[in-house]
Amino acid sequence: MSKEKVLIESANNLFREYDVNIGKGDIISALSCGSEFKSMLKGEKSESSLGKLEARILDRLSAKDRTKLEDLDGGVRRKALGLLWAYLNRVELDDASLNEGKFEVAPIAHALNQAFTSICLAFGSTAPILASYSITQSLIQAISPDDSPLLQLPYITSDIAKVIEGDSKTHLTVQKFMQIPESKRRELTVGKGLLSGDQYKTAIGVAQQIPDLQVAKAFFKVVGEKHIIPGSLVSMVVKGRFIPPGSTKVPEINELDLEDIDPDEDDLDAILGRRKKVRKNEKGEKVPVDEEKAIQPPLAYAPYYARDYSPRWHVFLSDSKQGKLAVPPFTFTTFDKPIFGANGKPTFNMQTLKAQFQAPPQAGQYTFVMHLICDSYMGMDTKMEVTLVVEEASKAAVMEPEDEISEPDEGELRRLAT
Repeated sequence: MSKEKVLIESANNLFREYDVNIGKGDIISALSCGSEFKSMLKGEKSESSLGKLEARILDRLSAKDRTKLEDLDGGVRRKALGLLWAYLNRVELDDASLNEGKFEVAPIAHALNQAFTSICLAFGSTAPILASYSITQSLIQAISPDDSPLLQLPYITSDIAKVIEGDSKTHLTVQKFMQIPESKRRELTVGKGLLSGDQYKTAIGVAQQIPDLQVAKAFFKVVGEKHIIPGSLVSMVVKGRFIPPGSTKVPEINELDLEDIDPDEDDLDAILGRRKKVRKNEKGEKVPVDEEKAIQPPLAYAPYYARDYSPRWHVFLSDSKQGKLAVPPFTFTTFDKPIFGANGKPTFNMQTLKAQFQAPPQAGQYTFVMHLICDSYMGMDTKMEVTLVVEEASKAAVMEPEDEISEPDEGELRRLAT
């Protein structure tokens, strides 16, 4: 098994499928090469009802994806790919065995896509990385890559989404849908052939619980230093709030929440890791904050995915000029403050994400694109430019003789040891 928990044979197959120009449909086709499907589709299962399955899905596929499926020899891979497309297009197959297989392939494909993402990261081209992350979202939500993000809401089908979106050439995100005035939104969504009043209420209720992390500020720093110099250990700090689509009465950002305060040099508890946080109060004074328990986000709302799944957020930097990865992803699964209160309402707490990497070896201004991607929901990614300013090494603070740290006496050493 690989570290992504897929068979080495599958990882090797996926490696051979990689291409710098690989598209989302190509990735779905590539995932069908996983050897894990062999144990699921043993014996006659690999061929049984294949014609019936393909008859239901072929008209849902693009010409390119249809050709990729039809070019495969019969057997496990072709059946797995057919079931995967049936799952992503939410096709009712009117066959108990096929329907069961349709839901069974998704977690297998998800694990394989984790391995494929690692391969994309190793090659370092941004486009395949973003495409593979997008496929993870599609698998969790059971939505074809080119379909509307509105399908993440209950009762909304592709046909209903088309009615809601009208003549728009781009799909409507859940956030933009929820920004439509209530009366207009209801008019678009409720009616004959659309949603009933109760179904609409349920769909809106789900939208208002989706944890959409919106970035308020992103910056770079070196702990305890005024300047970032070549080769130093840089902290990338991302500040943001979870603001579910359709949220009202969102409080203004408190500017103090956007600061990242270093502990005082004589704060032994912080230095020794007994307490990790310091904040400023309304008077601008540094005050200690006891470390809170890590907060797990709500399980993803993913009724078609046959597993409970806890969302993850990936943050990485890319070089837009070269289309290459600059700083590999850091993954966040927990947060430092509650996302929703006991009443189920969003708290709008300012969350802090931190990642560390080594500064470039040369001084200069480095402009990156920061990507913040949630692997469980579509249309909620953040993409923004950030600039890292690396100063000449001579800018580093020179320690004056009176600033030299004196050796602690024996009593102080004994106190630190305890």
